[in-house]
Amino acid sequence: MLKNMPELKEIKTESLTQGLYDHTKTAGVKSVVLIIILALVFGIVGGVFGGIYVLKNPFLQKYLGLTQNEPEAVNQSIILSEESAVIGVVNKASPAVVSIIITKDLNRLLQFNPFFPFFDLPEANQPNVQRVGAGSGFFVSADGLILTNKHVVSDSAASYTVITNDGKEHEGKVVAADPGNDLAIMKIEITGAKFLELSDSSLIQIGQQVVAIGNSLGQYQNTVTTGVVSGIGRSITAGGAGGFESLEGVIQTDAAINPGNSGGPLLNTAGQVVGINTAVDLNGQAVGFAIPSNDAQKALDSFRKLGKIIRPFIGVRYIMITKALAETEALPKDFGALLVRGDSAVDFAVIPGSPADKAGLLENDIILEIDGVKLDKNVTFAGQLKNKDVGETIALRVYSKGKEKAVRVVLGEAK
Repeated sequence: MLKNMPELKEIKTESLTQGLYDHTKTAGVKSVVLIIILALVFGIVGGVFGGIYVLKNPFLQKYLGLTQNEPEAVNQSIILSEESAVIGVVNKASPAVVSIIITKDLNRLLQFNPFFPFFDLPEANQPNVQRVGAGSGFFVSADGLILTNKHVVSDSAASYTVITNDGKEHEGKVVAADPGNDLAIMKIEITGAKFLELSDSSLIQIGQQVVAIGNSLGQYQNTVTTGVVSGIGRSITAGGAGGFESLEGVIQTDAAINPGNSGGPLLNTAGQVVGINTAVDLNGQAVGFAIPSNDAQKALDSFRKLGKIIRPFIGVRYIMITKALAETEALPKDFGALLVRGDSAVDFAVIPGSPADKAGLLENDIILEIDGVKLDKNVTFAGQLKNKDVGETIALRVYSKGKEKAVRVVLGEAK
C-alpha cells in the first residue's frame, strides 16, 4: 500500500493539473469569444456614430471623397422647392383671379344716319353685340371689389362681364378709375369671394421670384407664368388704341405677360400681390411691367375712404432734363424738370388757375427739388408727386430767370 501511495498521489496531481488545464482552456476560449463579440458590438456602434459624424461634417465628406453627387442632390432639392412654391402660390391665388370680357353693341355706331329720312338703315336698329376685348383682375375683398387696369375698362360704351375661377359669369360695374395711374376698381354682386393680400412693394428685390396669373390672350383663363423681378423703378410710356400714358416707378419682370393679362396679379412666393400686370414691350422678349402694389393700395384706401380715387395735382407740363438734353438745348441745368409748352395751343406749360399757376411757376422754369429731394434720372417729378396727398403743401427749389428760388405749392386734386 505504501509503495503505491506516491503513485496514487502522482496520479491525483496529474489529474488535478489536467483538470486545471482543461478549465483554463475552456475559460480562455470563452474570453476570446467574448472579446470578439464585444469588438463587433463596439465596432458597429462606432461605425454608426462615426457615419453620423461624417454626414454632419462637410469637411470630412469632402476629405473622404463623399461629395461627388452632392450638386445633383442639391439641385434636385432646389427644383422641388421651387415647384412646390409655385404650386402653392397658384393654389392660393387662382380662386381670387378673374377674367374680364368686354362686349359692345357695334351698331350703336350706326345709329346716327345723316341721310335719314331719304335712306333708312334698318340694320342699325338691331343690336350687334360682339366681344371686343378681354383682360384680367383679382378680388381685393370678400364682397366683390376687383382691382384691374384702367385701360381694360376705359370704354364707357362697353359692357363688362366678369368670369370667376369657377366659370360663373357676373355683370361687372366700374366704380372708380385712378386719374393718375393705370388702375381701376370694379364691383360684382358676390359674397365670400376669395381675395388677395397686397404686399409692401418697397421690399421687393431684383432677382426675386414672381408668378403672374391672368386671362392670357383673352382665351386661356388663369394662365400661370413664372419669372423674376428684372428691374425696379422703371419709367415707361404705355398705350394702344385708347391713347398713351406715362407710368412711373413700375416693376419690370421676365414672367410672360401677354394681351389679356392686363390687370392680373404679379405675386411673390407667399401668394401676395407685389404688382398689377399692365404692359409689355413688344420690341423685346419677356420684358413686362407691373404697377407696384403700394400704388394700388393707396388707390384702394382712397376709394374706401372717399368713394373715389384721388391723386394730387400741380398743373404743369414738363420734360425731365438729361445731360444730353442740357447740352443740345444749352440749358443752364443738367437735371430737374423743365416746364415746357406742348404742340397744341391748350398744352400749357403751366395750366391757368392750377396750383402751380397760383404759386407763380412759369414756362421754362426748372424744378430742381421737391421737399429737398433732387430730381434727376433716378428720381422723377411724377415719382415724387405720386407719394404726396391732395391738400399737402410741398416745397420746391426752382430755377427761374437766372436765379434759384424756393416756392411752396398746395397740391390740388387731379380730375
